[in-house]
Amino acid sequence: MIELTEWNSFYVIAGSSAGALIGLQFVVLTLIAERPSGRIAEASAAFATPSVVHFGVVLLLSAVLSAPWHSIRIVGLFWGLVGAIGTVYSVIVCRRMNRQTAYRPVFEDWWFYLVLPLAGYVVLVISAFLSGSHPRRALFLVAAVTLLLLFVGIHNAWDAVTYHVFTKGRQSLSEEKRKAKADSQETG
Repeated sequence: MIELTEWNSFYVIAGSSAGALIGLQFVVLTLIAERPSGRIAEASAAFATPSVVHFGVVLLLSAVLSAPWHSIRIVGLFWGLVGAIGTVYSVIVCRRMNRQTAYRPVFEDWWFYLVLPLAGYVVLVISAFLSGSHPRRALFLVAAVTLLLLFVGIHNAWDAVTYHVFTKGRQSLSEEKRKAKADSQETG
């Protein structure tokens, strides 16, 4: 199908980027895991997992849209299903953000962890309905959502890393200094 063939390079680039970023996310989470916290699982489900999910959706959409389909309607149904599942997942993320107690989300967090991904997934559903009558517009919408989810994932991963490095890292250093001082006072 000619409409999808023209998008092949775009999805190769987006899918490769998402795959690489998934790998980097695992590396960062492994490094951060050395700083245990009692409430880390709640916060991880609310803030780290969505980034991996969004990167995974970009990779999935890129793979599916790079396949040699004969009809855009079939692939349109697929990305509509992905959009519907993503919409439900966004509601789950909202609940997780509200329930976790490790961090108090600010406006930017709500925007990047809930509003933008939710809008993207809703647009995927809308584009599925447009795929039969306006395939070119639908493909541009899917491409826009793909980039949106990729950039949201990048923002969120960066946000998590900087939080752990600059906020949690300083807290850990302060705690270590206090323990060292207390230990030296006990032995001295």
